[in-house]
Amino acid sequence: MSVGWINRTFVAKRGGAPLVVQALHPIFRGEVNLDIEAITARLAARGLETPRLVRTATGEPWIEAGGVWRALTYVEGETHASLTPTQAREAAALVGRFHRALEGFEHTFHFSRPGAHDTPKHLAKLRGLLDAAPDHGDAQLARAVLDAAASLPTLPSLPTRIVHGDLKATNLRFDGDRARCLLDLDTLAHGTLAVELGDALRSWCNATNEADPEARFDPTIFAAALEGWAPVVRDLVTEAERRSLVGGVETITLELASRFAADLFEDRYFGWDEARFDSRRAHNRARTHAHLSLARSLRAQRDALEARVERAFR
Repeated sequence: MSVGWINRTFVAKRGGAPLVVQALHPIFRGEVNLDIEAITARLAARGLETPRLVRTATGEPWIEAGGVWRALTYVEGETHASLTPTQAREAAALVGRFHRALEGFEHTFHFSRPGAHDTPKHLAKLRGLLDAAPDHGDAQLARAVLDAAASLPTLPSLPTRIVHGDLKATNLRFDGDRARCLLDLDTLAHGTLAVELGDALRSWCNATNEADPEARFDPTIFAAALEGWAPVVRDLVTEAERRSLVGGVETITLELASRFAADLFEDRYFGWDEARFDSRRAHNRARTHAHLSLARSLRAQRDALEARVERAFR
């Protein structure tokens, strides 16, 4: 059932009812399930629906069988690769309720991935791969990503909160146009809203798709998302967080471009769509072009987008 590119996801039946069974990517250890269990309990107590961890018959939160396997409750609904303005508004309001529900919640993570959104680290990795293989077939594309990243805005020091960590469009479950819940909770972590919303909006506001070399940033979706999110979190968000939102989108867009570009050299990390591409490299090449185009489109609209943020928080 999964439209993601990391975990392998299946739907099984237990007593006639659907159950999600996942084989986790090796980047995740089994302890991530303890974090999911604790944080979803908090969300449920605050009235938010989530997939819940289903322990084994012997009470184990996961099993090891050629990797980490776990089961989660199945949430009915649909996922969408792209969002309408109405869906973006609903999704952003749900994200705001998620952030509000976790405000002040103290949790020490059993599992974390330091540097998951360390943009300088990802750019340095790509630069190192390029330096080691300057004649690689995709060297020119890698250089274009690094050139674009050289003029990224500097994000200020920001407070950290518990964030979802991967709010792309396909990680939201919908019932019609109503955003029902967030999916794929392995990336829960302490992080900043600049990164959290940056990753969400680079996905939601892509007017084409994540493999379109002419991807463009849709300001209408951006405005709709702000209309949903800002009223829910207005009293929680600091001025520095507010002012970092647009820069966060651009930063995460180019960070992801650099990660796809790095996998052009390494050819081992991201899953790929075998129905549309003849290789992982071909898919990653398209993804890199798409995110580079998206970042350029956003950059051309930066002033207008920042003004839209200010209006949303008045």
